[in-house]
Amino acid sequence: MRDERTVKFFKEEFMNFKVIKNVVLIGIVLAAVAAAFFKAQQYKEDYTSDFVDETIYSSVLSENRKIFVRLPSSYERSKKYPLIIKTDGNFNLVRWDETLAELSSQDIIEDSIIVAIPNLFWVDSRNRDLVPPYARRDVSIEARPENDNHPDIFGKADKFLAFIETELLPYLEKNYSINDNRLLSGFSAGGSLVLYTIVTKPDLFSGYFAFSPAAWYDDSVVVKEFAENLPATDGKPIFLYLSLGAKENEIITGSFKGLLSALETNAPANLQWAHSYSEGAGHNANPYVSVPKALTKYYEFWAKI
Repeated sequence: MRDERTVKFFKEEFMNFKVIKNVVLIGIVLAAVAAAFFKAQQYKEDYTSDFVDETIYSSVLSENRKIFVRLPSSYERSKKYPLIIKTDGNFNLVRWDETLAELSSQDIIEDSIIVAIPNLFWVDSRNRDLVPPYARRDVSIEARPENDNHPDIFGKADKFLAFIETELLPYLEKNYSINDNRLLSGFSAGGSLVLYTIVTKPDLFSGYFAFSPAAWYDDSVVVKEFAENLPATDGKPIFLYLSLGAKENEIITGSFKGLLSALETNAPANLQWAHSYSEGAGHNANPYVSVPKALTKYYEFWAKI
């Protein structure tokens, strides 16, 4: 009788184990499906667009890079269009599209081709590509995990700029009808790329937009480099637009004021610039507010040259 109870006990335990095991396996499968679905949705949002998506191979970066190409609604190959290159892919891309359509319909600006460069999806390329080579060497941001602060993932904007200059622009000139009216726009880290570009390659674009630029890196080293190299922008007329959210923190605001001071002191006569504060806006909201302001100011400059 005892043996029968023992056998029955082990049978019941075995069945319970199988049930638990099946429940765990089902849970793992459901979690994996949910994670895959989330990743697929994220990929669609971050790495595809509602416009023309293309992939080009970069020998400079040794990798494939996607671009999102927004064409004017009445695009014709026989006509030449202004070009806007912006970083961070889909971020505010719809805002740019709607603003260009609205302001061009009012004859305030010219409708343009936008080429948005998304960051790589599977690796952290944003800080690598957009941060200037002299920045983020002394990383000391407690709010980020240590592995997100490693200097190796920052400071290769020189290579990214070489990709834009020697590969992307020639590709666009070959495949699209663009003229010499060219803008570079960036937000936060992308804004630091804009500041780096205007003092190292001032003739590459006619206009530069830096929204909430990350100029505070390493005790505002971006501000110092910008101020020291502003005389190098002397030459053809170029335009710079800077903006900041009125609700951004003291560190970002302080570096922004440093940029304005540098422009007031060191900007050559050919460099026209303007700035704005977006009332009620924080860091991420500022670019949305700034796009129409920057375009309007730029075309006031463009009409005079």
